[in-house]
This record gives sequence, structure tokens and C-alpha cells, in this order.
Amino acid sequence: MPEKEESFITLTTDFGLKDPFVGIMKGVILNINPVVRIIDISHQVSPQNILEALLILRDVYMFYPIRTIHVAVVDPGVGSPRRPILVVTPKHYFIGPDNGIFSSLYEDEHRVIHLTAKHYFLKSEDTTFHGRDIFAPVAAWLSKGIHIDNFGEPIEDYVKITIPELRRISSDLLEGEIIYIDGFGNVVSNISREEVKAFTADLTRAKILIKGKEIPGISQFYAQSISKGPAAIINSSGLLEIYIYQGNAEKEMGIKPGDKVGVMVTKSSP
Repeated sequence: MPEKEESFITLTTDFGLKDPFVGIMKGVILNINPVVRIIDISHQVSPQNILEALLILRDVYMFYPIRTIHVAVVDPGVGSPRRPILVVTPKHYFIGPDNGIFSSLYEDEHRVIHLTAKHYFLKSEDTTFHGRDIFAPVAAWLSKGIHIDNFGEPIEDYVKITIPELRRISSDLLEGEIIYIDGFGNVVSNISREEVKAFTADLTRAKILIKGKEIPGISQFYAQSISKGPAAIINSSGLLEIYIYQGNAEKEMGIKPGDKVGVMVTKSSP
């Protein structure tokens, strides 16, 4: 990666903002490259929720400039033999633990490098803060132009996790599940716009089934549902989402990740 005047590093973690961990990582980065721009994507990932971090990063990274370095630290296996890795794609770089957090990237052209060059790490005898000791300094050195081959050796046995798959129960019933809950309490399924439209081109005929409730049709925008009950929409990520206008679907409906959600095609009137 050639050195350039301005470079970018993003941070995605489950550290929260109360503790000093994010600030420490930024300090490590800036000590190595004082001119790099650091952008916070999210530090409110649910603790140790690798899938949630994957989904956030998948929705965000392509909006950043080419050669942006994305550091993601949601790492329940920190201190264990799990490997630190650098994922190289044609346009972006990703640094974090080899626990499946970058699985959505492995469908495109990519290289995965096991980070083993310890002279690019922060000297520390601690084994519980790889965000500080490995991921932050490697990102900083990469942003200064150190070539990717200097950080370690390529691997092919990296960890992959899968997003839960849909099931077609019958000719008029599709079943998915809730995979993400945003800060407004809107609950997001793994059912995409394309899958809904392939199931029924007329979204007004799609009945959504969740937690014993039936939601008729799919709204075009949030305020289109002016009742206090649940409604459905295809969100900005192209996924089917359940919401309550000016309410909180997660709390009011008791929904959690893994709950089933169905799409049924209602019959046309004769």
C-alpha cells in the first residue's frame, strides 16, 4: 500500500464508551501515524456478538474511500489461540480476530494474512487487549505504507460464519429470523427485498407473521404506519424490518435475535 498524504482507519467494537479502551486504541494509532484520520463506526455492538458486528461492517465499509483500513474488535476469544488477521480486498483492508467477523467479505476476491510480525505490535505482556497491542498498531503501520506482505503469511483456513438461511415452508409461506436490533428497537430480519419480491411482486399482499401477530402489507416509509401497532418495511440495507412508529418493537413485542419471522402471500379477492 503506497504511502499517501491522507489515510483513514475506522473502528468497530463492543467496548462501549464508558471505559478507556477506544481512547487507548486511538492513542496507539496516533503515536505511530499522527496524521491518519480515525472514524468511529460503532462501539455499541452487543457484547461478544460477532454476527452483529459483521452486519454493521457489511453495511458500512463500501461508503468509505478506497484503501480505508477497517479495524473490528468483537473478540470473545481474545487471549486464546485464535489468530489475528488482515483481510485484503481490491478496495479496502480489514484487521481483527479470525473469528468470522469478516465472513461477508469472503465471497469477493480477497487475501487473508495471519498477523505474525511482532515488531509491528505494541510491546506488552498482556494477552487480553489485542485491540491495543496488535490491531491498532498494525492498522497504523499499514496506513503509513508498510506493505501487506511484511505483516505475516497468507492463510486459507480462516474462520467463516454464516447468516441464518431462509426456509420456504410452502408455496405461500417464507420463513426467516431476526438477526439484528437497532438503537430504535426496530428488528431486522434476514429476508431481503429481492427475496420478498421474488415471493410476491405486490408488497401490499405480503403478510408478515411474528410473535403471534400478523402485519398486513409492507410500508414504503416509516410514517406510513400511523397506528400504534407493529408495521413492516424494507430498510436502507434492503432487509425486511419490523417497527412500531414512534415506538420500540423490540421492547413492546418482546422480540430478540433468532425469533422467527414469516412472509405469507395473501390471496387476491375473487
